[in-house]
Parts: sequence; structure tokens; C-alpha cells
Amino acid sequence: MNKPVLPPGGPDDGDRILDEPLTEALSRRYLAYALSTIGSRALPDVRDGLKPVHRRVLYAMSNMRLNPESAARKCAKVVGEVMGNFHPHGDQSIYDALVRLAQEFSQRIPLVEGQGNFGNIDGDSAAAMRYTECKMTEAATLLLDGIDEDAVDFKPTYDGQDEEPYVLPSGFPNLLANGSSGIAVGMATSIPPHNAAELIDACQLLLKNPDATTEDLLEKVPGPDFPTGGVIVEPRASLLETYETGRGGVRIRAKWEKEDTGRGTYQIVVTEIPYQVKKSDLVEQLADLIDSKKAALLGDVRDESAEDIRLVLEPKSKNVEPEVLMESLFKLSALEARFPVNINVLDARGTPGVMGIKQALMAFLAHRREVLTRRARHRLAKIEARLHILDGLLIAYLNLDEVIRIVRYEDKPKEKLIETFGLSDVQADAILNTRLRQLAKLEEMEIRREHAELVEERDGILAMLASDEKQWKLVGKGLAEVRATLLKIKHPLDKGGRPTGAIGRSIFADAPVVDADAAIEAMIVREPITIILSERGWIRAAKGKIDDPSELKFKEGDKLGFLVPAETTDKLLIFSSDGRFFTLGCDKLPSARGHGEPVRMMIELDDKVKIIDVFPFKAGRKRILASKLGYGFLMPEEEALANRKAGKQVLTVDAAGAAFCLEAVGDQFAVIGDNGKILIFPMEELPEMPRGKGVKLQAYREGGLRDGLSFNAETGAYWIDTAGRRRDWAEWKEWIGRRAGAGKLAPRGFATNKRFRPK
Repeated sequence: MNKPVLPPGGPDDGDRILDEPLTEALSRRYLAYALSTIGSRALPDVRDGLKPVHRRVLYAMSNMRLNPESAARKCAKVVGEVMGNFHPHGDQSIYDALVRLAQEFSQRIPLVEGQGNFGNIDGDSAAAMRYTECKMTEAATLLLDGIDEDAVDFKPTYDGQDEEPYVLPSGFPNLLANGSSGIAVGMATSIPPHNAAELIDACQLLLKNPDATTEDLLEKVPGPDFPTGGVIVEPRASLLETYETGRGGVRIRAKWEKEDTGRGTYQIVVTEIPYQVKKSDLVEQLADLIDSKKAALLGDVRDESAEDIRLVLEPKSKNVEPEVLMESLFKLSALEARFPVNINVLDARGTPGVMGIKQALMAFLAHRREVLTRRARHRLAKIEARLHILDGLLIAYLNLDEVIRIVRYEDKPKEKLIETFGLSDVQADAILNTRLRQLAKLEEMEIRREHAELVEERDGILAMLASDEKQWKLVGKGLAEVRATLLKIKHPLDKGGRPTGAIGRSIFADAPVVDADAAIEAMIVREPITIILSERGWIRAAKGKIDDPSELKFKEGDKLGFLVPAETTDKLLIFSSDGRFFTLGCDKLPSARGHGEPVRMMIELDDKVKIIDVFPFKAGRKRILASKLGYGFLMPEEEALANRKAGKQVLTVDAAGAAFCLEAVGDQFAVIGDNGKILIFPMEELPEMPRGKGVKLQAYREGGLRDGLSFNAETGAYWIDTAGRRRDWAEWKEWIGRRAGAGKLAPRGFATNKRFRPK
């Protein structure tokens, strides 16, 4: 192999080429990427609840003096400061983070006050950053309080020309107050927002009783408090487990009320929707449900929202109970949503981990204690420096005549003052910088008063730093002051003037027990129909009974596959060769005026998968499921019902697929294989299961299971020949054997297709 030609004067190839296995190189680089994603992008810090980009936005705004009292500045200016000084990434990602901090429907306590179009709950995006302006909210100043008093550590920025904080002082538990979400490499986080006042009350409880349990904390923090309100219907036991482990979920529903419209009619008005649900998407979803006839009880939907949310839902009939209507819509639409909870955060050492609510609050309190002690030491250093100067000034006042003489007649007064009175450079400079007007008697008294006050403050700080109890007491006092401040901050969504932390926006309730399915069925007119399914999968429903199937017309090359009598109120079950059951409402099937519609458009069924059986659901009935491999079991028909378009996997099969799905009607069961051998055994040997593979029914050297028959021993076995005639089988007992046996060849005269019934 020829060596690469290097430019003149350059290093040899050994300095430019690293010889290492590709797997090691990829692993090392991917690990570096993963760690960067986890620590610097996706997961928030448990102490201030912020990701680096949000922390940098707030710190940059603080440096720009964009306080609540100041005038707002262009967001483009803020984004430029953040990108140029702290966050070397795309300007759009920075602006998106800034916008979220200002959205009152995203943040429980907004940290940025935006002026201009910052998006809305419909899902519309914010205006470009050159059109919008921003400044910090009062809550943001609470997170930054003490940042200039050595409250936290700083690190060099990406270019080494400046410094940025590792974490903000965080005056309130922002992690749980505003929540967070993010996806890292191999892990994710999803934290719902909470009521800040309730969180501070829980912190006060932990300060009084560090052994308080999660259940005790839930007395103070009953659950999330979403900025868009809503009704939380998650059971308390589930919430307790979620907050104990840090993982779980919260079900939240839209808040609604009934409005009478006269003459016995009414309409439903939705005033609050679940968190992170776009209102426009919700309206579109409800309209689609009406068009597709999936929401049988809903007649119309209108969006009459202005500043407040107002979605109007009209029932299809005034006889529909409003609770039944809403329960049906909660099942079908985003009027009910589940917010996943995964409190995956970075601890004080930067290590990711899942925490329960107690761990998260304890980590926050430990951070507040550290901030308190660091600010106290910073203040102590300032006091010591000031006392040092005051001590020098007091010496000057006690020896005023000598000090004046030295200053007036000595060539080097500073050195003489230091030599005469034992002063330091700082004290001598302070004396020399003193103006004549400050030599008055009143000024001396003011210095003595300041000196006494500082000595008292210093002693108090030293006593506090020496006592853990006093430190925790001051942490609690500070949180109480922050709580009072938060109570005064008005949330932008509170049109009635409710304070941010005073009243929770979300409420808690138990989901009512309503049989919405029964109510929907009650709305359907019950009449007999005949379901026609062709071999190519076109389905339709004809009214009444079809006496002569030969008169049915199909597309060219197609013919009748299944002819099923049913009623409009029935649920149609379709069993496929891959072991799945699908459920269709008979009232939703296309009419028989045409050729119908492809059933594969209604359910997720691959073209290669065959339909084995079609029948209407009947409660209390049982079915025998079996695969071509010869395995099967008994299943209650209720287990076949599925609301999903993808169906429900019930029978475990291999590539050969399912063999049959028979109604269990007797105490004996007969099976026949492709080899023509029949085996009969008691039905009680079949296990009853909701799903699975089942037990071995018959053994085969070649081929597999072809057909089965369930019957009563009293009436005897039978088969139906190819001409459709019933043939009684008197000698069937000779074929009785043990389940999983090989069986005996079928009797003479048995159907040539080796089936008990024509397929």
C-alpha cells in the first residue's frame, strides 16, 4: 500500500492517521454525543428546573437589565446575545425556547413577559423574533436572586471570553412548578407543572419533618396543576405511586358545563381543554368523528372562542344525557388526554436519574441551603472589609489633630499614617480620601452606629453558619417570602384577577361510571340485516333477509365469501388467519345498493392475510380457536372485542396461520387433519384462555389441522356432505381418544374435502 503524499514541511503520516478499530471509534464518539445530549440539551437540572438553553436565556436577559420594571427589548437582540455569548447553536432553537418561557398556556408561571405574537393555544406559531419584544417576569427575578452574590458556581463560556452559571439560585421549586419535557439518548423526561404555592407548602412540611412520606406530601400537593386548567381524573392511589416512583401518568379531561337552549334542548360548552392539546386540532378531530359517524351521539361542534376557550358541542338528540355524551367523546377524542410522568433529571453532580417528588424537593431544599450559606459568606466578606475601613476611620477620629498634622506637613503622609497608627493600605487610603466635611462630630457618630450594626450583623451570620438548625429556618423563611411574592403575581390567563399561586387552575374529580356504549346502541334503530362479504373483501349490509344468494351481484372476478344474518345493533367480529379479531359496528357498514366498500379500508388487514370467519358478537358465547399446527383453546367471545383498527391478537400462530374459529355448543370435540384422520375427545380437555397458543389437539407427521366439530354426545356426531345434506355418524365413539393423539382415518363415505362442513 502506497503512503499518502504529504505537503512539504508537514508532519509524517503517523501524526495524522490513527489506526484503531471502527467499532471503538464509533463507540467513543457516540458516547460523547450521548453524554452531551443528556447533560447539555434534554434533561433539566433538579435544582433550578432549567435546561442550559433556558438558563442562558434568563442569564443573558439579566445581564441586559431586562427587569420587570424596564422597557422590553427586541427578541432578536436577546437571541443574538445568547447565541453570541453563551449558546453557540441555531438562533431559531434559542427563540423557540424563549417563546415557550413566555407562553401562558405552556408555563404555569411564565418566566418571560412577551409583547407581540407569541403563538396561541390553537397551535399557531409565534411571529418572527424581529417583530416581538420581551423582558423578564417577576418570577424570573426570583430564580436569579443572588446571582451576583457568589450564590452559585460559574464556568467559562464556550469561547472562554466570559462566564456563565452552572445553575441559577432558584428562589422557588421551578422544576415541578413549570415542568419539563425532553428526549435524550436512551432516556427521556416528562414532568407536569404544579402549583408553586402548594410546592412551597410541601417544602415547609419537609423542613419541619424530614421523615414525611410521599402520602404526607400529597396532602399539600394533590397532583399537577396545568396552566390550561382541566379536570384531573387520575385515582389517588395511582398518583401516589407516580409521585413515589417518579414514573406514571395523569389523565386529564376538558372542563365542561351544560347550557339550556330552551324547549328541552341543551348544548355542552367546553371552557378548558387538556394540557398541550391544540384547540384547532381538537375541533378538527371532533368534526371528523361526526363525518365518519364514529361519534354517534354528537350532532355538531362549533368554536366560539375569543380570549377564553368556548367550544360548543350539540347532541344529536335532546334525549341523550350530557354525561353520556361527554363520556363517549372522552373515549374517542383528545377531550381526555394522558400526560406521561417521568421525573428524569440531573442531580447536583450532573448524574441523570429518576426521582420521586420527595427526592426532587429535598434536592431543591439542599440547593437553597447552599445558596443561603454562600450568599451569607459573600455578605460576611463584605462586612469584614467595611469594618476594616471603619476601624481605620475611628482611629483617625480619635487622633484627628495628629492625622491632620501628618497630612499637612509630612512628605509621605500615607506611609507615616501606617507607621504611626498601625494601619493597613486600605485604611490609610480611606483616611486620605475622607473629605473635610466628613470630619464633623455627627459623621463620627454615624460611623460608630454603622460599625455597631455591622458587628451585630456579622455575629448573626457567624452564628447562622455554625448552626444547621438556623440555616434550615432561614431557608423556610425565605420560601415563605417567595410564596407571598408569587401570590401577588397575576397570571395572564387569569382574567378575573386570580393570583398565580393562590388557586389551582386544574381541579380533581372522579370519572363518572357511565355506559356510553349502551347509550350509543340505544340510539340505533334495531332491525335485521344480512352482511355480505365477498371473497376479495368487499363488505356491505342489506336490509332484512336474503332468500336467494345467487341473485347477489359482485365485481367482475369476485364472488360471495360470507353471508351473515345480523341486526343493526350487533357488533361484527372478523377473525383473520394471523390470529387477530376485528370489531365493526353493523350500523356503520355500507348499504347493499352498490358493491360495498373494501373491508381492509376499515381495519388494518394485510392483503396476504385471509379472513377465516365472520359472525355477530353474542355475550356469554364461547369459541374454539385453533391453528394449522394443531394447537387450540376455548375462549369467551367477549375477549374477541377490540376497539382498535389494528384489531386484537388472540391466537398465537406461525406462518401456516389459523385453522378455524368454531362456536362451542356441546361436550365433545372432533378434529380432522389434512391426512384425513379424525380424533374425538371431551370438550373439558380444552383449556379456557383469553389469548395464547393453546394446547396440542392432534398430532401429525405431515400437514396440519383442517377442520373441527363440537357436538353433544346425546345427539351424536355428524358431517355435511358437499351436496349440503346432513349425514349422521352413529359409530363416532370408535374415534374417541386422548387429546394430542394421531386419531383414525375418517369413516367410509366421509366428505371428500375432509371437512365436517363445506367451507
